[in-house]
Amino acid sequence: MKPITGIVITLNEQQRIAACIDSLQRVCSEIIVVDSLSQDDTVRIAEGKGARVLLQEYLGDGPQKAHGVPHAANDWILSLDADERLEEDAVAAIQALTLDDPALAYRFNRRNFCANHWIRAAGFYPDRVVRLYNRTTSGYLPKKGHASVHAPRVQDTGAHIRHFTYDGLSHWIQRIDQLSSRDAWAMKERGVTPSAWRPALHAASATLRKLILKGGILQGADGLTVAITTAFHAYMKYAKLNELYENDSHRDDE
Repeated sequence: MKPITGIVITLNEQQRIAACIDSLQRVCSEIIVVDSLSQDDTVRIAEGKGARVLLQEYLGDGPQKAHGVPHAANDWILSLDADERLEEDAVAAIQALTLDDPALAYRFNRRNFCANHWIRAAGFYPDRVVRLYNRTTSGYLPKKGHASVHAPRVQDTGAHIRHFTYDGLSHWIQRIDQLSSRDAWAMKERGVTPSAWRPALHAASATLRKLILKGGILQGADGLTVAITTAFHAYMKYAKLNELYENDSHRDDE
């Protein structure tokens, strides 16, 4: 196996960053943390675990995840979020790779958890993500929200990343508030215009997709929860986009 650099982006992740770095160190010879100016002990903890920390005000999801890549000592990059861990099968799969083909990137199945409950309903599993790639041919697209890796070819490992998505239902709602604000900002940055109808239309579309197309209607409470929260997220990000434009208009009138 060729040497790998692990890259993590953080903002106020003092509760999670140590375990994330521990997970990456099982397969990586170098860890880089790109921190969005955390106000807690994230940076101190990361440096104490041996990671190199780069301070960078948040640029958006894709640009932030790409920021550490030019600073890496290795061409092979493994990207995790601070709330993710490699499961045993992922460690074994990575260790078994020769990494001889730089045009090939590797995809993992992600298990999403709400507290100790693994949520599989309505498309939450398998949540396939490309996370191991060679920077000479591949990388994160410059998308400010929900970015993904673009690569010439992708191979499924069948192995798992564990994603501690939410600490509980209250945290799930808090994250929707945070992420919908980020998504609204990202949409405005790329020129998406406001619309009175988009919040409701996207919420209705999300409900249909999760309940019918993803089978959530047949998957009990988890299916219903995923459908409702996805619709709420969709509604709020477009409603917040409208709010951003309204605030700009109000400032212009002052």
